[in-house]
Amino acid sequence: MPTTPLQQPSCLSARGRLTRGIRLGLPIFLGYMPVGAAFGILARSWGFSPLQAVTCSATALAGAGQFFGLSLMRAGADVASVLIATTVVNLRYVLFGATLSPHVKSAPLAGQAALAFSVTDETFAVNMTDLRQGTGDPWSMAGVGAIAWTGWVLGTALGVFGTGLIGDPYRFGVEFAMPAMFTALLVAQAEDKRHVIIGIMAAVLTIVCALVLPGKWYIIAAAVGAATVGTVVYR
Repeated sequence: MPTTPLQQPSCLSARGRLTRGIRLGLPIFLGYMPVGAAFGILARSWGFSPLQAVTCSATALAGAGQFFGLSLMRAGADVASVLIATTVVNLRYVLFGATLSPHVKSAPLAGQAALAFSVTDETFAVNMTDLRQGTGDPWSMAGVGAIAWTGWVLGTALGVFGTGLIGDPYRFGVEFAMPAMFTALLVAQAEDKRHVIIGIMAAVLTIVCALVLPGKWYIIAAAVGAATVGTVVYR
């Protein structure tokens, strides 16, 4: 079977590898558009101005963290509480960054910072799959991040300016948008029985921890617990 440029990124120029990353990230773009629109709709319905909603997505790119922060602000939480809570929810990105860091050492510091900004659950999954296949590099990762960011911000803008045409967003089930995306991501990344078992373990730990831990700490506790057990059992 002949190889294609997509399979041989080392033969491509920097621009070609960037374009290749954009192609890899197109499914994320398509997935982020409706979820970003859901965020824009909710942000507007809860009192955000169009500029505030779009700026939030353009500068945060936090997905679930943005929905969570939005719900806290709607509930009347102060700024410090929102910042602390969303930081806890997004602590998983520290682990993502540590995993990706050995693969981006060739990029300049500014480039590494840009790649760090573009890390999300979905871009991490796509980039790690690409790196495991030996075809990923900082340029392709930049393409994945750029197209993902574009989809998220564009989706938010569409939601912001389409709010008046939609009416009550909850009748369409927009609150299920992020859980649905995370579920699809888990299914796509479950390569063998080990991943399925650890995923089930994380789900069980999430339920148990939610009953005993305050706030959203159960999310971090369940993720770290399941990952630790998986590491020990499946060395």
